[in-house]
Amino acid sequence: MIRTLKRYELYKNTSLDINTITSADIADFESFLKNEHTFFTLNKEGKYVCKPKYSYIYQVLPKKSAPKERGRNTIGTELNKLKAVLRWAANIGEYTTNNPFAKFKIQQEIYGTPYYITIDERNEIYKFDLSHKKSLEVQRDIFIFQCLIGCRVSDLYKLTKDNVIVGAIEYIPRKTKEGRPITIRVPLNTIALEVLSRYSDSEDGRLFPFISEQKYNIAIKKIFTEVGITRYVTVLSPSTGETEQLPINEIASSHLARRTFVGNLYKQVKDPNLIGALSGHKEGSKAFARYREIDEDIKRDLVKLLE
Repeated sequence: MIRTLKRYELYKNTSLDINTITSADIADFESFLKNEHTFFTLNKEGKYVCKPKYSYIYQVLPKKSAPKERGRNTIGTELNKLKAVLRWAANIGEYTTNNPFAKFKIQQEIYGTPYYITIDERNEIYKFDLSHKKSLEVQRDIFIFQCLIGCRVSDLYKLTKDNVIVGAIEYIPRKTKEGRPITIRVPLNTIALEVLSRYSDSEDGRLFPFISEQKYNIAIKKIFTEVGITRYVTVLSPSTGETEQLPINEIASSHLARRTFVGNLYKQVKDPNLIGALSGHKEGSKAFARYREIDEDIKRDLVKLLE
């Protein structure tokens, strides 16, 4: 956020100050967040390069890659971070009496109905022969394990053999560590234990030979394509907010494993608090309001109550 604000200051040739920043400044910064990706263009080699008129910004604050187009939810998240800092400065830090967000409304984040793979699809991925592509085979095992414990990828990558306690995974989700830390305990089923046993001889103590999160997400897409799970799913476009249909193998990622865990459990027990005890979702989480929309079987069960 600091680097983004500094790029904005260079772009506007201005200096932001907590005592003088206005709602108009916030609106202008929002516009910058929406349009920064247009400061770059494709060259003849097919690489994104900065347009000459904006090069002065990135000479001072280099970026490893061109900024991606930010969707409504991403921009809302960024503005909420800024709002939190300014609110703290006014209410807790007592550094200012200025509140530019008093007259600025951040657009509410929008989310589509979660998509996930079925247990049959998960098992198909698990049983598929990838022995000819060892690197994909390893990442497939990691993905399947994540589908069976439901943690966020940031927590998954921190797991070591010490987190395996009496047939279960125990960990404190990163999101709760700075608030009210809670320990999540997820019993390991037969498949999860089978996957773990394949990597029991790792010398560094990690559960698996993890690669970078970006490469993990790329591998997941390749695995889905290899297995042939390419059905279309309905998603919300992050840039337009409109629904669109895309092949699941093109948008599969590590978070799909978490949704697979939650979605398939929700079909069985329909109890957000019970599932939350396994997934780390806090009580009353808005996420479960979205999961209630996903299952036709649940809807049929409800209608049958009227018979």
